[in-house]
Amino acid sequence: MKFLAKIVLIFFLITSKIYASDVTSWLKFEIDQILNAYKNDNISNVEKFQYIENTINNNFAGAGIAKFVAGKAWSSADKETKKNYIKLFKHHLALNIASLLKGYSNQSYTMIDSKHDEKNGVFLIDMEIQDKTNKFLITWRVKESKNRFYVIDFLAADISLVITKRSEFNSLLKKVDYDLKAFNQTLSNQNELSYNKLIQ
Repeated sequence: MKFLAKIVLIFFLITSKIYASDVTSWLKFEIDQILNAYKNDNISNVEKFQYIENTINNNFAGAGIAKFVAGKAWSSADKETKKNYIKLFKHHLALNIASLLKGYSNQSYTMIDSKHDEKNGVFLIDMEIQDKTNKFLITWRVKESKNRFYVIDFLAADISLVITKRSEFNSLLKKVDYDLKAFNQTLSNQNELSYNKLIQ
C-alpha cells in the first residue's frame, strides 16, 4: 500500500512539472511576442499599442480581474455599466503594461522557476529581469480554463498588481460614493490621458 502511495505521489509530481513546463513555454512565447512588437522600429507607437492591447486582452483574465478590483461597487451596478467598466478596465490594464514596457531597454529576462499550486489551482512562474547592474523578480500567476492559460495577476517585488489596483480604484470609487457608472467616466478620462502620452 505504501509503495502504491509513492507511485501515485511520483505520478502527480511528474504531471505537475510537465504542466508547469507547458505554461512557462506559453508565457515566454507571449512575452517575447509583445517585446518583439515593442522593439520593432518599423511600426508606429499606435500599432505597437494595438498589438500589445490585443495580446493582453487575449491572455489576461481581464473580466475577472476587473470585477475583483471594482470591489463593492460591482454588485450595485447595472449590466450595461458593468460591460462598459470591463471594457475600460481592460484598456486601462493594457495601458499600464505598455507604460511599463517603455522602460524596457536592452534588458534580458530568464524564467527561473515554475510550480503548480494545486490547492488554489494556480501556476506560479518566476521571471528574473536583469539589466547591467540590477536584477528584479516578477512572479506570474496563471490559471488554466477551457483548455488554455490566462494570467490572473503578477507580483513585482512581492507587490500584487491586482491588489494594488484594487486599493487604487477603491480610493477613486470612494470619491463617487462607489457609483460604478460615475467612476467609468473618471476611468475613461484617465485612459485617454495615458493613451495620448503613450503614443507620442
